[in-house]
Amino acid sequence: MICACHRQRGNQKEREWGRGVGSDEGLISYTQGKSGWGMEGLAMLKQLIGQLQELLDLYDSSSSSSSSHSSILLPSHQQHFRQHPRWCFLDFDDKSVDECCGLVMAAGKSGSFRMLEPLKPPPTKKSRRDRSRGKSSEVPCTTEVMEQEIWKDFPADLFEAVIARLPIATFFRFRSVCRGWNSLLTSQSFSQHCAEVPQVNPWFYTITHENLNSGAMYDPSSKKWHHPTVSTLATKSIVLPVASAGGLVCFLDIGHRNFYVCNPLTQSFKELPARSVKVWSRIAVGMTLNGNATGAGYKILWVGCDGEYEVYDSVKNSWTCPGNMPVSVKLPLSLNFKSQAVSIDTTLYFMRSDPEGIISYDMVTGVWKQYIIPAPVHLTDHTLAECDGRIMLVGLLTKNAATCVCIWELQKMTLLWKEVDRMPNIWCLDFYGKHVRMTCLGNKGLLMFSLRSRQMNRLVTYNIASREWLKVPGCAVPRGRKRQWIACGTSFYPCLTAMA
Repeated sequence: MICACHRQRGNQKEREWGRGVGSDEGLISYTQGKSGWGMEGLAMLKQLIGQLQELLDLYDSSSSSSSSHSSILLPSHQQHFRQHPRWCFLDFDDKSVDECCGLVMAAGKSGSFRMLEPLKPPPTKKSRRDRSRGKSSEVPCTTEVMEQEIWKDFPADLFEAVIARLPIATFFRFRSVCRGWNSLLTSQSFSQHCAEVPQVNPWFYTITHENLNSGAMYDPSSKKWHHPTVSTLATKSIVLPVASAGGLVCFLDIGHRNFYVCNPLTQSFKELPARSVKVWSRIAVGMTLNGNATGAGYKILWVGCDGEYEVYDSVKNSWTCPGNMPVSVKLPLSLNFKSQAVSIDTTLYFMRSDPEGIISYDMVTGVWKQYIIPAPVHLTDHTLAECDGRIMLVGLLTKNAATCVCIWELQKMTLLWKEVDRMPNIWCLDFYGKHVRMTCLGNKGLLMFSLRSRQMNRLVTYNIASREWLKVPGCAVPRGRKRQWIACGTSFYPCLTAMA
């Protein structure tokens, strides 16, 4: 019964081909309505139809001679196969019969014919592990071995110029490569190359409540936190960053007695000699460079509320008292210790509260000046900042239950504060009805604010030049998940060659 059914189907298909496009007349009539085929396509179609008819004949004869017809090519037809070497015989076993039924002919617009691949089963969804494994296997290996014969003659001066322009964050892996790379830090030529690289954004050195003896540095370019360990500072009492200049950070112990200067990147450390004036009350500190780089030395100024002050010169490695506070400056100073000093060229600016205004000191001429500038109303937690030689004021403006961070600029002609920007309103809504406190962690062009309350702990940066507000990722200790609360900090321009 099975063979009869197959024979009947084969005869029926043969008659259909003969009536349709099997004969030349039917083929010509069928292709007259199709444009663009051409004589070459017509000849290929005739040859294909002839081969299909012979295949049907072979299949019909093989099915009648044997009940198992798993293969079209039988031993009795081997001689016939040798005469037609271009024929292709397909195996119709249980696994391939469905695939061979998907063999179809397609005609393109160009008149060429192609045999499409057998129908493929629908794609199955792969697991996430298989997909990731497939992606990793497809990624080509781009690691190339640097030939020593080529790179051994690389010019040393050009090599130092390239290293000086690498991102500062790569320095943490830089020193461990070899002794030669580590020795570049003390090279005079490498220091000159570093001085030629323009400084874009400062970094922030901060102290957290949980780790008062270790700092955390934030790189705004990569938006990552780094956790250096200054071994010498860790053995001292609690020290806090109070000022910075030229890649160096000045620290003062919590008893306001001892000063330390350190480069957080290279751990270059120096403990300053004891002060000649014994003042143990709270003091304000400022720091400037003697030139454009730390190679010419630096100076540190401390000033107390009663008018005492001293200047440290790193070249002389000693403290000096240049003179007394002029009578034009009202005493006591009532300094705002939450506001760090601002340095513009060789002049330091400090904020005072009674009367409200600013006092300045020129580190070269030794001249003190006082400016009476009333602060905006409803202002709290305010501090000084600077950008491109302009003096800025940053603070929390609170009215009723609304709180917002505002930015003012000092007008030199009128000596009044003019509001130039404020935090986006959508961010200020998080402060509504909350008792928010703010600490400014840097005042050199790029500012960082620590905004905290009982229900909130947020870090935000503000670029004075571009007026851009950005949220800072939380600071967590290495291999830890708990976010650290920032206690204080200062901004500094990272420099690999700055020596304390």
